[in-house]
Amino acid sequence: QVRLVESGGGLVQPGGSLRLSCTASGSIRSINSMGWYRQAPGNERELVARITRGGTTDYADSVKGRFTISMDNPSNTVYLQMNSLKPEDTAVYYCNVVAVQGPLFKAYNGWGQGTAVTVSS
Repeated sequence: QVRLVESGGGLVQPGGSLRLSCTASGSIRSINSMGWYRQAPGNERELVARITRGGTTDYADSVKGRFTISMDNPSNTVYLQMNSLKPEDTAVYYCNVVAVQGPLFKAYNGWGQGTAVTVSS
């Protein structure tokens, strides 16, 4: 069983910063990638950023230059540093982990519970 715990959301003024974190624990054998997605009311869930175990990153065009994703391999933790936040960044942010788990080395693709980010003055 794999557990994902997110933290770091909240209310911030436009131009401010927040850092999200997500730690995966449990029966993980190895992580292939970790990422952040977001979903605003009335919208579909969209990719914000993701990072592979080897450090390759991928960002949505809307956050390039403002957000930075990083991963601490030993602790299976992914971070999303969000700077220069805009009202349109307001959404629930979800951690996603693609990994291999358990004694049978099964594929795992799971989601965190979500953390709300609100950018407003």
